[in-house]
Amino acid sequence: MNGNLTDPSSLDAADYDPINHLNLLFSHPSSVSAVTRVSSTLAAHHNDLSTDISGLEATAAYSTNGSLERMQSAQAELAQLFRKIETVRSRAMQTEQNITSMTADIKRLDGTKRNLTLSMTALKRLQMLTTAYEQLRGLSKTREYRECAGLLAAVLQLMRHFNSYRSIEQIATLSRGVSDLQRELLEQVCEDFEIAFAKGEVPAKRPTLMEACHVMDALGDSARSRLVTWYINTELREYRQVFRGNDEAGSLDNIGRRYSWFKRMIKTHEDEHAAIFPPHWRVGEVLASAFCDGTRDDFKGILERSMRKTDRPKVDVNMLLGCLQETMDFEQALERRFASEPRASMDTLSSYDDRAHVFNGAISVAFEPYLSLWVESQDKQLASMIPNYRNQPLIPTDEEFSPQAVVRSAIELFHFYKVTLSQCAKLSTSERLLDLSKTLAKYLDEYAQQVLLYFLQRGGPQGPELRDIILVMNTADFWHTNTNQLEDNIRKRIDPEFVDRVDLSSQADAFLGVASAAVLALVHEVEVHCEGPWREMRNTNWSKMESVGDQSSYVGELVKHVNDKAEEILAVIFKHQYARAFCDNLVEHLASAYITNIVQCKPVSEVGAEQMLLDKYVLTKAFENLLSFHNPTQNTTSTPHIPPAGFTKRVNASLTRIDPLLKTLQVRPSPPEGLVQAYLIHIGDRSETNFRKILDLKGIRRTEHAHLMEMYTIHRDGFSGELVALSPLLTPLMNSSGIGSAAAAGPAGAISSGSSAVNVPGLQGRFDAAAIGEKLLSAARDGVERMGATEKGGTNPNINENLKSIGKFFRRDIGGLGTRFKGGGEGA
Repeated sequence: MNGNLTDPSSLDAADYDPINHLNLLFSHPSSVSAVTRVSSTLAAHHNDLSTDISGLEATAAYSTNGSLERMQSAQAELAQLFRKIETVRSRAMQTEQNITSMTADIKRLDGTKRNLTLSMTALKRLQMLTTAYEQLRGLSKTREYRECAGLLAAVLQLMRHFNSYRSIEQIATLSRGVSDLQRELLEQVCEDFEIAFAKGEVPAKRPTLMEACHVMDALGDSARSRLVTWYINTELREYRQVFRGNDEAGSLDNIGRRYSWFKRMIKTHEDEHAAIFPPHWRVGEVLASAFCDGTRDDFKGILERSMRKTDRPKVDVNMLLGCLQETMDFEQALERRFASEPRASMDTLSSYDDRAHVFNGAISVAFEPYLSLWVESQDKQLASMIPNYRNQPLIPTDEEFSPQAVVRSAIELFHFYKVTLSQCAKLSTSERLLDLSKTLAKYLDEYAQQVLLYFLQRGGPQGPELRDIILVMNTADFWHTNTNQLEDNIRKRIDPEFVDRVDLSSQADAFLGVASAAVLALVHEVEVHCEGPWREMRNTNWSKMESVGDQSSYVGELVKHVNDKAEEILAVIFKHQYARAFCDNLVEHLASAYITNIVQCKPVSEVGAEQMLLDKYVLTKAFENLLSFHNPTQNTTSTPHIPPAGFTKRVNASLTRIDPLLKTLQVRPSPPEGLVQAYLIHIGDRSETNFRKILDLKGIRRTEHAHLMEMYTIHRDGFSGELVALSPLLTPLMNSSGIGSAAAAGPAGAISSGSSAVNVPGLQGRFDAAAIGEKLLSAARDGVERMGATEKGGTNPNINENLKSIGKFFRRDIGGLGTRFKGGGEGA
């Protein structure tokens, strides 16, 4: 039954399986009778194994090589190891005690040597201190200040080593003696200075006084400060007596006498006294600062008394400004005289001098509470400059026109702003600077309104000259950039609590609006030039056409006129964004003019509408190449001009908005359901008035309108598509009388926008001198409305917003300024 170890049925096998073993023993039903015998055999085998295991355990427990004996042996060895470690530790401690007793004498000798060295050093220093002290006392009595200065510095340095020994009586006595000697030297030097200045013996005693200053240096800051303060009071005594005790001499009228007196005094100081004092004392600068402090206090009192008087005007503004200017010049002279480093110049409005100025504002700060008068004077000066700029020619007769030129008055105004801002920032960086910023902003608006837009008004119906428009556009762009720089510069200079109140964004927007108006004026130059082709289009009989042929004759003429004038204009536009803006607006206005002339060509037959649609396609392809005239030298003959994808998309969007009108006009009026369905599909509005406009354009008799209108109402109510209330394409075309309002304005330069026309020629449409916002509105309304409303398919409800809102419509976008002048959508 045990079998082999490799036999799976063996009880000793590693992979023994009892089920397999049982299946092997009872492989046949007849072997079941042997169950009792097999069970007894297994029980007997189990008992035998248990007996063997118990015997082996007992044998292992009591044998001589058992685990108990090994554990006892290990414990004995461990105890022996601990005894050896204890022995080593005891020997180490004994060794350490032996070494300590051996080196104790050496340590005592080292300590004795160190203490002896310290004692010898202290005694030597004490001997040196005593000797130097005695020598110093002798030299002080004979006023040998050169040697005194060196010995005094040595004595004070040696005395610091004995500060911790003052509990010793002898050291304390010596310390008191040194202190008394310092006071004696201080009083002696001050007495020598007072006697020399009182008796006028400064030149004779200059060497002695120079050496005495070195003694004061050795005595410390307080001694030096006392001497300098005495000298300043001595030098300024006469000034205080003359100008403070005398109302006439101390008045603002005699401010020049104060500065003249100081100039004479400082010259005397430099010629006779400056060499006495060491350069690092900067006595001249301290003297000037003291003069400025006293003068500033005097001016504060004078101005306060003047403002309190009621029997005469408070302060004469001209006199105040004269005094202020003279004071600022005096401060600048002091700054240059005592400056230790060169100062950066203010070349642009954005430059900024970060160096701390010692004298700038030292006296003029007294005028700060009254600087509102100065700001008012700047206001008056600017008010007188604007009319002069308006009357000046845009370009002097002796200068040639350049596409990059800027109006000379803009450069002059820029310089005036730069100087004025610099002056005010030196006087005040608080509320007065904020007031000045508001004044500057006011006249930026005036310059945009009264000067730049005024030049765009000239020229009558034909508009201003091309070069004038370019100069205005360049100048507006110049001031748009520098207005932002001006705001940044004021924000740098003004106090932090006023930074958020500095805002010139509306002025920057105003100049951008002027630039947009100049672009519209350039567009008008082209529109006026195209009157002939438009007239030819209107003279064509569109109702009698029998078939569609090639492009109409007026199309070629129109393209030629547009290209010729656009090439002339784009040749003198310097910046690409304005060239793009011009082309965008030109295409938009030509599309609007095309719609205007369609209205005046009524009645238009189905064939005529189809011919117009073909003409529109030819115009679209021709207008896509307008930008090629800008910088034509960049376009080589071997590489044809490829218009930008954005511009091509823009041209197609502008002219495609005509398609719904022409496609509707292409449908015959019979059967009426066809015309009605075409209107609902292409025009897509619910306005009966607009539907009548289509009937008028097609020339359908009035007697037939009733039936068509009834049909329109039925189909409109059952139409499954989405319909708007009013079509942005048809609504502005005609009024109720059937006369096109856009047509009434004239085909050249009259642009239909919203519910009224804007007369662009000469920018004279709705020009109101009372508000710059209305000026920009009349000049740039078409671009604003398309930006603000028609891209969404409706009119702009906020078209009469103020200037700031208008200017923001023309901010540059990613695609340049041109993308902000775009129309788009379906609105006119």
